[in-house]
Amino acid sequence: MSKNRWPMVPLGELLQRRKEATGIVDDQTYKRVTIRLKGRGIVVRDELPGSEIGTKKQFLIKSGQFLLSKIDAMNGAFGVVDPSCDGAIITGNFWTFDVNQERLVAKYFYYVTRTPSFVDFCVRSSSGTTNRRYLQEPKFLAEQISLPPLEEQQRLVKMIDALVAKIDEAGELVNQCDHVSDSLLSAVYYRMANNAPRKKLSDVSPLIRRPAEIDPTSEYAQVLVRSFGRGTFHNPPLHGSEITWQKPHLVKNGDVLVSNIKAWEGAIAVAEPDDNGRYGSHRYLMFVPVDGVATAPCLCFYLLSPEGLYNVGEASPGSADRNRTLSSKKMLDIEVPVPPFHEQQRFDRLLDQIAGSRRIRNESAKSRKALVPSLLDRAFRGEL
Repeated sequence: MSKNRWPMVPLGELLQRRKEATGIVDDQTYKRVTIRLKGRGIVVRDELPGSEIGTKKQFLIKSGQFLLSKIDAMNGAFGVVDPSCDGAIITGNFWTFDVNQERLVAKYFYYVTRTPSFVDFCVRSSSGTTNRRYLQEPKFLAEQISLPPLEEQQRLVKMIDALVAKIDEAGELVNQCDHVSDSLLSAVYYRMANNAPRKKLSDVSPLIRRPAEIDPTSEYAQVLVRSFGRGTFHNPPLHGSEITWQKPHLVKNGDVLVSNIKAWEGAIAVAEPDDNGRYGSHRYLMFVPVDGVATAPCLCFYLLSPEGLYNVGEASPGSADRNRTLSSKKMLDIEVPVPPFHEQQRFDRLLDQIAGSRRIRNESAKSRKALVPSLLDRAFRGEL
């Protein structure tokens, strides 16, 4: 018996391996699925005619079955097959199991698979090299789960469904708050900027390069910029002896930091205080606003707006991602709105307030996310 009031039962008593092979016919259409990592379920990948499917021996899956990847199960690549995926095909790298419905409610088992303990099952049951580990079926089926009576499983599923729905509802309200905040910022900015004069970026925020003097015995802390306006992040420092072609440049707080290869997709950010003194590679351009003329947050907001990104894209010629390199000359020729400085400062304060509120909401989202595993853990210990 387990520490709770329910017996522990091997997965082998609840799951039965199913191999329903099918030959692929060229003139038929087949639905294929993807198993997302970290227990995020199974979704339809695409639908293809048989003539475009190379492996002619595939296997069918059905709604309610348990499906996992023998290679990536340890990374959470498993789940219960959704009705939308019924009749899809998979290769032999995926395993299908029928659920013993006389002893196990499929939705209850779905929640079991979302617990850290279930991932541990898969890790313990996998063997092989560091880069290639395969799930061992006998080991996996020997793992045990807590199994209450069917009526209790159904009660727990109903309770967990209701609580998860409340958590999802709270998350949706947060998304609505973010949307309203973004709309408010855009409305305030455009009211301020629409009638403002425009000047070339070179006049309000010139390009400043601060190349580092490389000391082979020193380390150079790195700062990089995420795409889609998601701010800066840090990589481990580069050792001076390892620096060859990178040619790092010093970044200071308040720089408008732009990736010259990903600017067109919004790799633009204001350097924060904890970025100060770090280094960006030669792939990054630092634009420094003229004091009393432009503020970095206001300027960055424009560059990340639809109009701003269009102009940045026009300054980044090329057809393929890797070839869309920002021209610093064309970037400096972009004309940007320049509202009165005090209005820009007021807008910056609004940005700060909304960013603070968003940080609080993000922390709350992390807490809500942690609620589900905690809730499931208590349920499977018989505490709900």
